[in-house]
Amino acid sequence: MWKVVGDRETGKLPPYSFINRIKSNRISSLELSNYKEIVSVHKGAVNSLQVDLIEGRYLLAGASDSSIAVYDVQSATKHEGNGTVAKHEHILVVDKRHEQGHKYAVSSAIWYPVDTGLFISGSYDQSVNVWDTNTTRVVVNFKMPGKVYRTAMSSVAGSHMLIATGTEDVQVRLCDIASGAFTHTLSGHRDGVMAVEWSTSSEWVLVTGGCDGAIRFWDIRRAGCFQVLDQSRSQLGKRPPLLEHFPTKVTTSKSFSAGQSSTIKARTPQKKMANGTGAKRVPSVYRVPVPSQTKSSTGKRLHPGLLSSHDRATAHYGAVTGLKVTGNGMHLLSAGSDSRLRLWDIESGCNTLVNYEVKRIEPRKALQLATTQDSSLVFVPCMTTIKAFDVWSGRTSETFRGHYENVNCCWFNSHDQELYTGSNDRQILVWSPPKLRLDEMDERGNNEQDQDCWSD
Repeated sequence: MWKVVGDRETGKLPPYSFINRIKSNRISSLELSNYKEIVSVHKGAVNSLQVDLIEGRYLLAGASDSSIAVYDVQSATKHEGNGTVAKHEHILVVDKRHEQGHKYAVSSAIWYPVDTGLFISGSYDQSVNVWDTNTTRVVVNFKMPGKVYRTAMSSVAGSHMLIATGTEDVQVRLCDIASGAFTHTLSGHRDGVMAVEWSTSSEWVLVTGGCDGAIRFWDIRRAGCFQVLDQSRSQLGKRPPLLEHFPTKVTTSKSFSAGQSSTIKARTPQKKMANGTGAKRVPSVYRVPVPSQTKSSTGKRLHPGLLSSHDRATAHYGAVTGLKVTGNGMHLLSAGSDSRLRLWDIESGCNTLVNYEVKRIEPRKALQLATTQDSSLVFVPCMTTIKAFDVWSGRTSETFRGHYENVNCCWFNSHDQELYTGSNDRQILVWSPPKLRLDEMDERGNNEQDQDCWSD
């Protein structure tokens, strides 16, 4: 550590490299915190956790006892053990005693991406509520056709305020906060949808995982899904190069991979709509190769997501219970009830065949995965433990043990390099780097070279 600091002082180490190295060292030393404790107010299993994306300060939690609570993870409520242990109690709580509170388990609780003045909750009472944080009142309510498994909002959206909801119904619904109505109904899954995740590189692309084992990609500006992942379609080695974005001339398609010989006809310029605006093209990152047989008997061109060969594809042998898009939007991590964790290349739609050392994953509930800021590690709830895997090699980096029952959710706070986990034991645990005490630093730095030599 001191050598790194010395290299930075002398200019041998660039500032960004210094920051990344410090963060990497802190992440690699995560352990159950002995100086920070979250005092859980929940009387049921903790199902959802999220720290706000603005300040990285307020932790939002939803539990099976229909309670929702907010904790300040930076400012302690009180201290114990002669001031060595910081206790963080709730600063806001809403439960079934609240006149607008949920009646059954809260399965999802998320912050409004750009402001902590709002948060969204989804529950098994078939409702999605938008709450005003300051008044703890529901400002918008959406009635769903079944139990709500997961809700999600895009962190990069600048043109919409849509909440994607996955329920036990086969359709995915998009709820608009501005209008208080449903704007989209996405049909394609054959069973309930347990996982929904927005792309981190496009505000229009949504990823959903269903109990039918399928993972579908949707461009919400168009009808139908444009990609269905197939676990049997895999690739080894280096990923294919990216296609050019928004070409100015009509071009013919090139082969997408060595195993595909089909070609696509040249694209013609898109016609303008009645209102005078032209339809935009989907970025090549989210396009999939279209087989040559893309027309029905009537001659009408079918959407790739509606082709029988693509539409029946599955990403897992059981339900898809968790999804996480990497920070650069190029890869997708998926967890399933088949106790498999898979890494997908989004551009090609291929399974990268990374072998993660997963033994068993909870098959009956939706799980919340977490990744570090640089997407080098993924944290996965594995029954009573949380395992940290190297995303690219699949090797187990660390195993965190501390919960007494199955873990349901985890969230990595990139501001403080801390991991928060929630479990069926009703506890929220904090995993943080060890705290280096000042007296230890003084002992390490107390050597003869640092002492002043005064002349007599």
